[in-house]
Amino acid sequence: MEQENNLDALHEHYSFGADAGQEPLRVDKFLMNRIENATRNKIQQAATAGYIQVNDQAVKSNYRVKAGDVVRVFLAHPPHEDLLVPEEMPLDIVFEDDSLLVVNKDAGIVVHPGHGNYTGTLINGLIYHFDQLPKNSNNRPGLVHRIDKDTSGLLVVAKTDKAMAHLAQQFHDKTSERQYLALVWGDVADEKGTVDGHLGRDPKNRLLMTVFPDGDQGKAAITHYEVVERFGYVTLIKCVLETGRTHQIRAHMKHIGHTLFNDSRYGGNKILKGTTFTKYKQFVDNSFKQLPRQALHAQTLGFVHPETKEKMSFMAPLPDDFNGAIEKWRNYAQHQHLGNS
Repeated sequence: MEQENNLDALHEHYSFGADAGQEPLRVDKFLMNRIENATRNKIQQAATAGYIQVNDQAVKSNYRVKAGDVVRVFLAHPPHEDLLVPEEMPLDIVFEDDSLLVVNKDAGIVVHPGHGNYTGTLINGLIYHFDQLPKNSNNRPGLVHRIDKDTSGLLVVAKTDKAMAHLAQQFHDKTSERQYLALVWGDVADEKGTVDGHLGRDPKNRLLMTVFPDGDQGKAAITHYEVVERFGYVTLIKCVLETGRTHQIRAHMKHIGHTLFNDSRYGGNKILKGTTFTKYKQFVDNSFKQLPRQALHAQTLGFVHPETKEKMSFMAPLPDDFNGAIEKWRNYAQHQHLGNS
């Protein structure tokens, strides 16, 4: 009875239905594949406290989820929609007027609350600095688009309802311009190329996006890329987005065999190209330490101003961690070339 009384005071945060093809899988592993930033320890603690239910019955962490099961997670605090608390934080504002602002986001900052990140997000900082930001269709103040936590670079934020609607329409109509710099594993064969493949959640790991080439699942996604500089085992490319899907560049580049450098979620934090020499492994490990995140930077952003109708374009320089990694690879490639000549 005590457990039922506890649940009455809790809030449902997640509910997942196991699909028909679900092989028996421990509930802690099942949830780790679906809840971002969840650790196995936290999930096991929640199960021990009786906060994880399968088909309305509390289960332990070793319960095996089967096809058709409904898994629900309850937590003591409200879901993230109720946790938009202003927090003081420095913002690197590239441009601001009465309608909008453009922010250069550091890597490591989550854009909006959710999935284990309830504080310290860009939105928490924005609502501290700006009153009455308009909310988008997902109830998120000011947000027109987003970039991943460990991606650095430019975001436009709306300050009025008119700006929100106008900018959102540009992103929907694909008239906004977004260019990213990415360091990817492998020597990219063609100087230019396009990845055109529907993106959707990976059925086995819901935290990953995967390409469905036949277009039978997911949403249409198009990424254009061009080689900027070659370093042998890795290549610096620029990517222009025609669509803006979750993890689009990360999933598309993995799909064509060029996973982003140090992208831990997609396997880029392992040596995917190169030699077996100890010195090379040490060099790559040092490069990972130099750039402890996926090598992706939202470098340029362009759109039409909602009020003045002026075409606006912004560029954010590469952060030091990314620049340092490029310099390491450039030096390595030059020494390799000299050694082979």
